[in-house]
Amino acid sequence: MSDPVARFAADRAAAREAKDPMAAVCVLATVDENGMPQARTLVLRDIPEGLAIYINASSPKWQQSQERVAIQVWWPSVQIQYRIQARCEALPALHIAESWQLRPDVPKQMDWLYQQRPQSSEVNDRDELLNLLQNTQLPAPLVAPEGARGLLLLPETIERLDLNRSNGVHDRTRYVLDAGRWLEHTLIP
Repeated sequence: MSDPVARFAADRAAAREAKDPMAAVCVLATVDENGMPQARTLVLRDIPEGLAIYINASSPKWQQSQERVAIQVWWPSVQIQYRIQARCEALPALHIAESWQLRPDVPKQMDWLYQQRPQSSEVNDRDELLNLLQNTQLPAPLVAPEGARGLLLLPETIERLDLNRSNGVHDRTRYVLDAGRWLEHTLIP
């Protein structure tokens, strides 16, 4: 298949069909201000424009994700891994405002807590965190805070590794976007 985005969607659908708990998430890789690699698990969203991740502006990952990121997904149920290098575009405020309403209650509260205390800041213990969260003032009506952000991921390189081969030789393919066309390269696994 020469369209790796469609192949990704088909493989992800197969993982979802298999009830793979990893089908909903990705590992986001960035580089911090000291040049140190950083990786964290995030929910990977399907939106009409493509793949997206949501981040709070108070999080260090927001500043680290402004231009390019790498994500990795691993779906054990179908034995397929993807590594994607993508350019990022901020999602419009209207999109954030609408999609934010679909978030569960606790993540909504956390987003409002981040307005007072940045994500990744230290607290004395979990009890203090829970107390801060319980005492976070929420607006009425409940709307997305200023810090709610999202990124559209625009893949430039997609690498697919299929471990589910009867002969034991993994199938590894790299796709590179070149002038709007995907070039396909078979790699030695």
